Amino acid sequence: MPDIRLGIDEAGKGPVIGPMCIAGVCATEEQEIKLKNLGVADSKKLTAKKREQLAVSIKKYVTSWYVYEVEAKQIDDLRKIMTMNEIMVLCFSKVMEELSIPEDEAFNVVFLDAADVSEERFARRVHDEYAKKYEARADQIEYVSKHKADTLSPVVSAASILAKTRRDELIEEIKKKEKVDFGSGYPSDPKTKQFLENYAKEHGDFPDYVRKSWKTAENLL
Repeated sequence: MPDIRLGIDEAGKGPVIGPMCIAGVCATEEQEIKLKNLGVADSKKLTAKKREQLAVSIKKYVTSWYVYEVEAKQIDDLRKIMTMNEIMVLCFSKVMEELSIPEDEAFNVVFLDAADVSEERFARRVHDEYAKKYEARADQIEYVSKHKADTLSPVVSAASILAKTRRDELIEEIKKKEKVDFGSGYPSDPKTKQFLENYAKEHGDFPDYVRKSWKTAENLL
């Protein structure tokens, strides 16, 4: 069985508007070399156009991939019972579960973009969550959890690109449907701030695609 590595990364952990996307990419060593040659890098350093082009190639070249989407409302509901770090553990584990089938394409190393100040603790928590469903397999996997893993590992870079591309698509869908341009959806974006202020004044509440549990939104209400 070939050595298959799984890289996992998220896009949209911090914004006040829109979903969060967590992507996983499984690739052999050979496929990782292809990813490097394609110019796969940290998604934040690439233009939207370049990310879109790379996303198409990534899906073509890798063993398997998956993007898990979490709506703003789901994040709000989960935050009532757990921290954002715990939500990340849950989501990373979900991606691992999704990519555990078929057996003959299963990964034996997982590279995690650590969503916790402690890289080791994040790896341990993801292992424990995954073990709830795949107990025997959980201990056979090597866990590599690093901050900025998307700059260190081609599979995590590829996952970062898929996550960011999908989130951007979903954000554009919301803008089109609502006929409004709220910018990037991040609290620091003046366009996002202005949209939220105007919406709160007019409606006294926020639509479901806004994370109401975020301080930015809470303060305006």
